[in-house]
Amino acid sequence: RALARSKTLYVGNLAFSTRSHNLRSHFSQLGPVRIIHMGLDRFRKTPCGFAFVEYYRRKDALLAVAHLSQTKLDGRVIRVELDAGFQPGRQ
Repeated sequence: RALARSKTLYVGNLAFSTRSHNLRSHFSQLGPVRIIHMGLDRFRKTPCGFAFVEYYRRKDALLAVAHLSQTKLDGRVIRVELDAGFQPGRQ
């Protein structure tokens, strides 16, 4: 149910060197990005290869799934899927 109106994306297979500004630049090509939550290693608090990207509009999120999944970012082919929405503690 939440997925049917979600504006949030799960982005996987990120390079550990990818930062939020790299994601914002890549995903803003398809519409304004509201917020990015980087996945962090629980103990070291360093990026661990995934993120959540939230758009203002659902149509932009759907465009991103269609056009940015399987594209390269920082040398890695990324996976982009709709997500039910970021919740604190998921990163």
